[in-house]
Amino acid sequence: MSRVRWWILALIFFATTINYLDRIVFSVLIPVIRKDLGLNDQQYGLVNGAFQAAYTIGFLFMGKLVDRYGTRIGYAVSIAWWSVAAMLHATAKTTIMLAGWRAMLGMGESGNFPAAIKGVAEWFPKRDRAFATGIFNAGTNVASMIGPPLFAWMLYDMGLDWRTCFLVTGGAGFIWLAVWLVMHKEPKEHPGVNAAELAYIHSDPEEATQRNISWTEALQYRETWGFAVGKFLTDPVWWFYLYWLPPYLYDVRKFDLKQIGWALPVVYLLADFGSVAGGWLAGYWIRKGWDPAKARKGAMLVFAAMMPIASLAAIAESAILAVALISLATSAHQGLSANLYTTVSDVFPKPAVASVIGIGGCAGGLGGVLFSAVIPGYIVQHFGYTPVILTMGLFHLTGVYFVHRIMGPLKPVQIKIS
Repeated sequence: MSRVRWWILALIFFATTINYLDRIVFSVLIPVIRKDLGLNDQQYGLVNGAFQAAYTIGFLFMGKLVDRYGTRIGYAVSIAWWSVAAMLHATAKTTIMLAGWRAMLGMGESGNFPAAIKGVAEWFPKRDRAFATGIFNAGTNVASMIGPPLFAWMLYDMGLDWRTCFLVTGGAGFIWLAVWLVMHKEPKEHPGVNAAELAYIHSDPEEATQRNISWTEALQYRETWGFAVGKFLTDPVWWFYLYWLPPYLYDVRKFDLKQIGWALPVVYLLADFGSVAGGWLAGYWIRKGWDPAKARKGAMLVFAAMMPIASLAAIAESAILAVALISLATSAHQGLSANLYTTVSDVFPKPAVASVIGIGGCAGGLGGVLFSAVIPGYIVQHFGYTPVILTMGLFHLTGVYFVHRIMGPLKPVQIKIS
């Protein structure tokens, strides 16, 4: 059997890594940017809100774009868009300009996950999808591991300014784009895929429908609503740590940029383990004979139960203990997320996957705007981080409850052929 599907997965992994490098450079370099542009905490929250709002809206359109034109073109358009936007950050002279480029970045980056999940659905059978999703989703954590020390090295050792960092990360996207356009084709059209691998990729029972669905049609299914509610309640926690962890470590734990350079890689290295472990755990239970729905939901519940413990980071006296507990939070979130994403490709036919992911991503982005950008900006400014971090510990358990109640047994939906 050939192994082309793993090379495609590697490309999706690197795209996700670049996606998050372009995203986190702002929060990691916030001490330098804050001095240059004069941002306070509320303005920082609003700039992140501009990214999050555009990201939320963009999910709907990017999901439809990917389903209509395919993974190859959809991914290419998305990464070209966000790479240009990342490089334009270097031109920002005011807070308003910075917010504008953040919004443009958010619009482009919203295409990553619809394209990635659809790509996994096209190249892997259902039993492997959670594991494959966990692998490419680990790219978010790799970016968060290598980004802080990379940016610190560029600033202090190379003598570059913060604007150059945006040019470098944005330029990386165009390198990926060239490789993607050369390497990616549909499995049945790819010259490197032999008959054995093609049979393995298509080893699931044939789907009854092979057509796209509209947003309104997708919203007729309770599985869409269950996924969307799950994203709305769990995504804000990840966004909160992504946006606010660097300033929290700077302002509360009194870390400097070099200390950030070791703390964030530790946090997101453990998140990598959680991402892969989440997909592996569900797959292990399925191979042991568990019903896929029970395996997915069981894995999500295991990781959700870790979140209240992790939220005790807010009151930990030791900075090291706080970093360890925050690492548990990011790890548990990623373990849950790998399975939540996979529920969509479990129940919807491949041509509809990106659209449903887009709707759920939009809901997750809306939750991010409310609970990781706008509201925390006000609370942190006036009351500090403790109430926000403690509250975040309850979101995942609530989300799993609603996923279970609304999505039901995770049976494949039957879409009428019109």
